[in-house]
Amino acid sequence: MDPFTFKFQFKNVEYSSGRNKTFLCYLVDKGEVDSLMRGYLEDEHTGSHAEEAFFLQILSDYDPALKYTVTWYVSSSPCLTCASKIAEALKVRKNIKLSIFAARLFEWEEPEIQAGLKALHDAGCKLRVMKPLDFSYTWDTFVDNDECDLNLWEDCKDNYEYYQEKLGDILQ
Repeated sequence: MDPFTFKFQFKNVEYSSGRNKTFLCYLVDKGEVDSLMRGYLEDEHTGSHAEEAFFLQILSDYDPALKYTVTWYVSSSPCLTCASKIAEALKVRKNIKLSIFAARLFEWEEPEIQAGLKALHDAGCKLRVMKPLDFSYTWDTFVDNDECDLNLWEDCKDNYEYYQEKLGDILQ
């Protein structure tokens, strides 16, 4: 991923003007030797939302005999439609353990979005807001950064704490 794109799309600001795409960085461990997959998806290049595209493109060769550990670092939490589809997929595919770390919460004030996040949680998905350390890890793992360090924005930690508190309230 391009460094500018990452810095703009993953910035955990409360009002995300202009940030209307989802970027999804993924790690998939199928529990086999040399089975770790990593990469990223964005809405614009998948023909669907990045979350749905993950299941269609990245897990297209899904094997019910394997145990999948999947980690997503997303620029924003899933919309209601995606949350519902992910929750259904996890209910059907019990051998997938999904953790979603979101830079910011998408329309978290809306009751239907809150219901979608609860449905994900109830389906066994681990949900958390990205900590400052997660931004650095994602930068080092998924960004073409030419060995330059990520300088986190001034309010990164405060924004993390704000969103994590909101998510905690939603998932109670």
